[in-house]
Amino acid sequence: MAGPRDPAERCSCRNTNCVERPLRRLFEGLAIGVATCPWPFVLLPLLLSGGLGAGFLFLPQRQANDIEGQFTPTGGPAKAERDFVRRHFPPNDSERFSAPRLPTEGAYAALIAVATNGASVLEPAPWAEVLRLNATVHDAEYERLCARTAGGCASPNPLLSRRDEEGPPAPGSLSFPINDSVFLGTALGGVETDGGQVRRARALKLMYYLREDGPEAQDSRQWLENFLRDISSKVAELRLRSIQVTYFTSLSRQQEFEGITESVIPLFSVTYFLTITFAVVSCLR
Repeated sequence: MAGPRDPAERCSCRNTNCVERPLRRLFEGLAIGVATCPWPFVLLPLLLSGGLGAGFLFLPQRQANDIEGQFTPTGGPAKAERDFVRRHFPPNDSERFSAPRLPTEGAYAALIAVATNGASVLEPAPWAEVLRLNATVHDAEYERLCARTAGGCASPNPLLSRRDEEGPPAPGSLSFPINDSVFLGTALGGVETDGGQVRRARALKLMYYLREDGPEAQDSRQWLENFLRDISSKVAELRLRSIQVTYFTSLSRQQEFEGITESVIPLFSVTYFLTITFAVVSCLR
């Protein structure tokens, strides 16, 4: 029979030798094993790390950079309500497009033209450049992919759809914010009115919707990517003097999000390196 335990081996708040002794024996045996046969302890971790690290080859297919997926709850009620709207009010981008019926922002490109030198965008010179800018966007590929209604491209730009040939609206000919049952509050910016009539406006917003249904959805995304890549050079070629142009699309936020991620990754790498180095140096004492 084993004799009574030495009081020095009993665990207490002041005596932790009962924990330290077994651990010391365990690591002593491990050290003897490593010293006796070191190669398995060298090769096995390398092989295991290489095998597990091979999963990074599939990272591009499995990474999730979608803003909605990253910043909204997976089973949030807003998503269920959106699905309900889609089922009961389905959009038809190919025949009867209507921007107010969209359950999402849609696929679109937007341009904002701001008159320079404090002028009004409704004056003849800025207006002529707005028409040139609009014609640049309406290329053959856009005409194929645009959201359609009544057999043609749906135009959410009411001022352009009826005045391409008539010239700019005369001062006082437009009511604001509603003109002939058309809401102009999202089209004109920096508006000055006189008795509810538009006297001048500093900015004009142009919207261009594309189809999201059917096989053209992927082509629409590609058109938007090309738009973001080429619009700066196209605007420079127009040599606009009376207006300044800014632009964005339904993909802009997503691309900015992905760009920020790529710029932050190197900083994370430096942080991990410093943290691991500090931990190793601390353990070498």
